[in-house]
Amino acid sequence: MINYDGKTFIPLSNSENGEVDLKMQFHYKQSGNLLTCDYVGANIRLGHLIALVDENGCLDMRYHQINDKGEITTGICKSTPEILPNGKIRLHEKWQWTSGDLSEGDSLLEEL
Repeated sequence: MINYDGKTFIPLSNSENGEVDLKMQFHYKQSGNLLTCDYVGANIRLGHLIALVDENGCLDMRYHQINDKGEITTGICKSTPEILPNGKIRLHEKWQWTSGDLSEGDSLLEEL
């Protein structure tokens, strides 16, 4: 299992229907197979995610956030890790809103 505790990730890309901006940072905390993260950004006033980490380091995630319009938005995300040649982790994410239009998207995050 990959240990994400104390690692920081930045977005490299996000689908247009997402609210994550490319200047955000996600600071992960992990205990056993439980992962949490609080985050803020240009489009997100406050966000929180929880995830289960499986034996391959994949994340089964749920998130909720308050955007810059004052709306609460929620979603689910599956993240698959890729270990880069420099040992850093890149996360390939497939997500879907569980609020609003229920649309889907893709994100790419990389460890700082």
